[in-house]
Amino acid sequence: MSNDTSRRGAVAALLATLVLWAYSWVVMKQALAYAGPFDFAALRYLLGAAVLFLALAVARQRIAPPPLAATALIGLCQTAAFQGLEQWALVDGGAGHVALLAYTMPFWAVLLAWPLLSDRPTRRQWTGTALAAIGLVFILEPWRGLGSPLSTALAIAGGIAWAAGTVLSKRLFQRHAVAPLNLTAWQMLFGGLALGAVALVVPQKPMVWNHALIGALIYSVVFASSLAWWLWLIVLQRLPTAVASLSSLGVPVLAVLLAWAITHEQPSPMEGVGIVFVLLGLAAVSGLRLRRR
Repeated sequence: MSNDTSRRGAVAALLATLVLWAYSWVVMKQALAYAGPFDFAALRYLLGAAVLFLALAVARQRIAPPPLAATALIGLCQTAAFQGLEQWALVDGGAGHVALLAYTMPFWAVLLAWPLLSDRPTRRQWTGTALAAIGLVFILEPWRGLGSPLSTALAIAGGIAWAAGTVLSKRLFQRHAVAPLNLTAWQMLFGGLALGAVALVVPQKPMVWNHALIGALIYSVVFASSLAWWLWLIVLQRLPTAVASLSSLGVPVLAVLLAWAITHEQPSPMEGVGIVFVLLGLAAVSGLRLRRR
């Protein structure tokens, strides 16, 4: 595969991931009316892992695990900690608010990639980061309060966990010949098992099985988990960490726009200004030549 074809494929994977994840925040919030946060998260990822292992078998791809310690650590960060904390944050926080706080991830990823990957941000990347950060401040409007302190703290902690998983995934790709689908399946299994252990010991509301919960579970398992996380690891494999991470800021922006189109939640003027800044930041980052160092 040529470099140009690989880059185009990575960009297409990134765009698909942004759409799938943007809508998933609404789905996750709706699911909490019928299930506890850890029960839903554990089911989502254990079933998602099962779907991916089935895909590996059907495609006759390697099923043996990648380096176990590194893969387990990625699963604990990128799946268990990120999803568990964000699902918990959604109990008291709105879907849009929690999503925006979770997507402080790119800023943490850029900082973590520097010492862990020797991936020093360029001037253009710092500019894009600064513009996007200004945009998030306008969108969040912290001067008006950040809602539930616990929900806010959980959402930001989840973003840091996702950033750690992102950088660890990039490092694994650099050190070993790992297939994205194989890594996705195994890290999701480890993360799902950890979430299952938490679900067994933390008291939660009983699950109410109905069409709404089943639909939310199907979307979360097949599209937002299995498909989207596989695409995300393809993006991380082929694009620089800063480009991939900062581009994911399109998810909360798209989530706001989808809510506007679907539920008629019109963005405030401040949110509009913030979206413009985030888009400027994304434009700055996308101006880079998309190549690995």
